[in-house]
Amino acid sequence: MNQPKRILIIEDEQDISRILKDYISLQGYDVHIADNGMDGLRLVDSLSPDFIILDIMLPDISGIELCRQLRERTHHPILILSARGSDTDKVLGLGFGADDYMTKPFSISELVARIQAHLRRSDGLTSLPAQEDLLSLGAITIDKKAYKTTLNGQEISLSAKEFELLYYLAGHKNQVFSKSQLLDQIWGYTSQGDENTITVYIRRLREKLEADPSNPVYIRTVWGVGYKFTLD
Repeated sequence: MNQPKRILIIEDEQDISRILKDYISLQGYDVHIADNGMDGLRLVDSLSPDFIILDIMLPDISGIELCRQLRERTHHPILILSARGSDTDKVLGLGFGADDYMTKPFSISELVARIQAHLRRSDGLTSLPAQEDLLSLGAITIDKKAYKTTLNGQEISLSAKEFELLYYLAGHKNQVFSKSQLLDQIWGYTSQGDENTITVYIRRLREKLEADPSNPVYIRTVWGVGYKFTLD
């Protein structure tokens, strides 16, 4: 029998965390709570959760800084919760390794739908055929099993969603995808998704992979359509 997926909620407002735990537990998940950042880090190390819900406002550490530290410990999805909905906060959160973002107040049913979508994508990526485990494209090598990417032999640090986006684009070399298609394929939803998320992730990948991110060689924009991975 498969073990239930572990969800970690890092949230200092106990009323919110308890409601979330009760609702998410009803969906069959094993849910744990930390009400501060340091406890959250300890639980990540001891539990190795499959999904992390992270409040951006915590009493002992900035949620953005905690997100950065969490990303150093795990490649599993991180969703940020925040009462602040500005694009600056979103870009900052995603830039430090978050995979998704929701602003308070939010729909718990939508949150659960996003959890399910992220976990389906994670499971789907690990169940692809063995012959696709390793992609070698020019100076870039992508190892699906190890969640490892190298550029000119040097490992590049990528978040889970950065890796999945790169893996998907590289696995469909020269094929153009719209932002909505990429949201559907990588995040598992379109109607609730923010297409600006794709813009942020494409920029992050270019900063890590391209010698000149403003003149990309690998991940190119097809104006008015979307993006593609290509090699000259």
